Amino acid sequence: MKQLIFHVDVNSAFLSWEAAERLRNGDDRDIREIASAVGGDPKKRHGVVLAKSPLAKKYGVKTGESLFNAFKKCPNLIVVPPNFKVYYKYSRHMVEILKEYCDKVEVYSIDECFLDMTNNTYGKSPKDMAIEIQRHIYKELGFTVNIGISDKKVLAKMASDFEKPNKVHTLYTHEIKEKLWPLPIRDLFMVGRASEGKLKAIGIYTIGDLANYDLPTLKIMFKKHGQVIYDFANGIDYSKVENNDYDSVKGIGNSTTLPYDIESKEDAHKVLLSLTENVCIRLRKKEYKCRSICVEIKNNNFKRYTHQKKLFNQTDCTDVVYDEIKRLFDESWKREPLRYLGVRVADLTKDNLVQCSLFDDEQVHKKRELDKVLDNIRKDFGQSVVTRGSLLKSKLKVKDKQLLR
Repeated sequence: MKQLIFHVDVNSAFLSWEAAERLRNGDDRDIREIASAVGGDPKKRHGVVLAKSPLAKKYGVKTGESLFNAFKKCPNLIVVPPNFKVYYKYSRHMVEILKEYCDKVEVYSIDECFLDMTNNTYGKSPKDMAIEIQRHIYKELGFTVNIGISDKKVLAKMASDFEKPNKVHTLYTHEIKEKLWPLPIRDLFMVGRASEGKLKAIGIYTIGDLANYDLPTLKIMFKKHGQVIYDFANGIDYSKVENNDYDSVKGIGNSTTLPYDIESKEDAHKVLLSLTENVCIRLRKKEYKCRSICVEIKNNNFKRYTHQKKLFNQTDCTDVVYDEIKRLFDESWKREPLRYLGVRVADLTKDNLVQCSLFDDEQVHKKRELDKVLDNIRKDFGQSVVTRGSLLKSKLKVKDKQLLR
């Protein structure tokens, strides 16, 4: 029997959940119906757009761009700061609803889930069942979702990205020539900006072009990634829906109370690198990838504050997580002496589908392979046998090097 897989994707998740919560609390304005966005600090016009409304999208506002640029495009943009506690509440409630329809629900990210519906249509057509799920979520929680239907996970995910919002689309293996191949190559899952440029340079403009291209040439150009995108273009994907419990994917963190106040950004970065490396080692050991990161700071007056961000691409790569942690720290730190630093990753998944971001780095795959090699060395010879050169060059005193392990 062929698999029947649903991919449920919340429409503009953070904004939808923010709107639903505000309406529940008596707000008479639905921010989904005006030019609005979730992200950063609206007073300082600082940070990035995490989610935007349909009207904001018409003004050209894009997810991931700076608030400064967003305000230039849409001066009347209403920006609200993110409230991740609320978002996790809505995400959890959605998962509870989905589990009423099948016993295999995979939490792929905070706003996405895969469902194995192979034996759970209860005599209804897949489309009718998907519409029922949509209506249930909207009636109970107040937000809409797209649902992609297929016999393969990757195709279900791509189907859910077709026309939005509140739509149901199918993309079965037998439909890829009609529905998938005519699409521009950038629409293929796992093809980012850098890959798109390389593919167009050799005459590949549509997904169909890629599906019918010479595989050995693709593997020479893109290494393992060439096989992956070729397979996806041809609807080849053997991964299964992995049932997981929401509580089991909350997050992984590491922190340290400093033996003396740190006052330089350079020293803070070294500590954050060590904390990030420890977190990512544990992440990979548990075979998870993260979609959210958080840095925690406590100054010498014991005032604590945090800064968090949702990543555009799930990852377990130390360098990728560290680059984002540094950005969050630099945006947050008020130049006061530091007493405590912490790093946390959340929104975890065990899925092997790693999506390329808008700013995809072709070196990420090499970095992940290097992480695996280093993890194996540490496993065989001990945690401290490998130390990054940048940590050895730290200005922290030798007696304090335990902070950097």
